[in-house]
Amino acid sequence: MGRERLYRTEAIVLKRSDFGEADRLLTLYTPEWGKLRVIAKGVRKPASRKSGHLELFTHSRLLVAKGRNLDIVTQAETIHSFRPLREDLLRTGWAYYAAELLDRFVGEGVENRLLFNLLLAMLGWLCEDVDLDLTARFYELRLLALVGYRPQLFHCLACRAEIEPGATPFFSPASGGLLCPRCGEGQRDAREISMPALKVLRFMQTNRYELCRRLRIGRSLHAELEETMRRYITYILERNLKSVEFLQRLQREMSE
Repeated sequence: MGRERLYRTEAIVLKRSDFGEADRLLTLYTPEWGKLRVIAKGVRKPASRKSGHLELFTHSRLLVAKGRNLDIVTQAETIHSFRPLREDLLRTGWAYYAAELLDRFVGEGVENRLLFNLLLAMLGWLCEDVDLDLTARFYELRLLALVGYRPQLFHCLACRAEIEPGATPFFSPASGGLLCPRCGEGQRDAREISMPALKVLRFMQTNRYELCRRLRIGRSLHAELEETMRRYITYILERNLKSVEFLQRLQREMSE
């Protein structure tokens, strides 16, 4: 359905950049229209009433006017500010990651209401939870499923055999998931994945977040899960995410 000359929408601010003397370019994610690029005029002026409602990661209700090149935000009202995401640097880093990951996977103007709901939930989880690495893995798995890249974690993608308990299968980004020990041996991009890591990924792929957030995972297992998912995402996107470097630097500094 086409947008009217003036239309209302909920939106989450994914990205923003300064434009001209006092304006901002915003990349939004909306439930009805997917990803939109809009302009917020005068929002950098000290007297602007819209600026506080258009902060990064804010969930707002907007009134938008159709423009010749870019649509223009005319009114904005905050629904959820997600303040902890701006008050804690690590939470900020993960919010950048969540927004950038979604931004890289979706084109403009493609509706995906479930993806909007996932991002909205993710920002809430990042405000509250302690094990943010676990939260990120759950988000990655759900996002991948919603954009058509759900990794196969239950049988071998080459011979279709189920992965037996006790076996050490391989995870192959190029194949889109698991290869059994026989099929994975010698495959250039395939790396072994431990059974504990596989069990965690399977659990998160098939259970709600309320159950998954209760998992308690050690540092070495976290590192394996992170590397597995990062290799898969980087293979699909054919690039590294800027927010990953920021997060890694931040985590190194915090552990020193």
